[in-house]
Amino acid sequence: MPAFRRPVPLEKAYRLLNHGPTVLVSAAHGGQRNIMAAAWAMPLDFQPPKVAVVLDKSTWTRQLLEASGSFVLNVPCAAQVDIVQSLGNSSGLELQQAGSDKFAAYGLSTFTGQALEAPLLQGCVAWLECRLLPEPHNHQQYDLFLGEVIAAQADTRVFSEGRWHFDGQDSLRTLHHVAGGHFLTIGDAVDGRQLPQAGEA
Repeated sequence: MPAFRRPVPLEKAYRLLNHGPTVLVSAAHGGQRNIMAAAWAMPLDFQPPKVAVVLDKSTWTRQLLEASGSFVLNVPCAAQVDIVQSLGNSSGLELQQAGSDKFAAYGLSTFTGQALEAPLLQGCVAWLECRLLPEPHNHQQYDLFLGEVIAAQADTRVFSEGRWHFDGQDSLRTLHHVAGGHFLTIGDAVDGRQLPQAGEA
């Protein structure tokens, strides 16, 4: 494990997604693997930690996820914006039918996670390994998938002690998809303070 990649306590895993980054969803089953971009993902619970992500019925990643019962949310960074755009605009199913996959097509490096078969993408700044929570109605009606986080890691250059800190690391800032291949990166941190209520000293 690289010196900058460290496990995140599960009780802090929600903080890896709480600021709304675009994620890359990876899954594997039966020797097949795929990865796709997803703009709609969020934390759902603290203990045990859960996540929610929307996956279209047409995607190969969704088929692998449903077959394996597991998936990974990879949190990419600004240095990977072209990768994210390319993964979001290409069909894993078409590549699979041609005997390839997105990892091979784009020369992407992966590593093995702590708990699951699904590959984790190198170069990201956080990774959440998730066990699928079967909710067939939500899957079919809303394309909504819930998962329990069973392992998490983050890049300590930008996440440590339960918080993000991007100062001096612009290339590692998380991505936030707007539409049509246009992204924003996470901005500067600000702290809010409690305002006094009317009548308080």
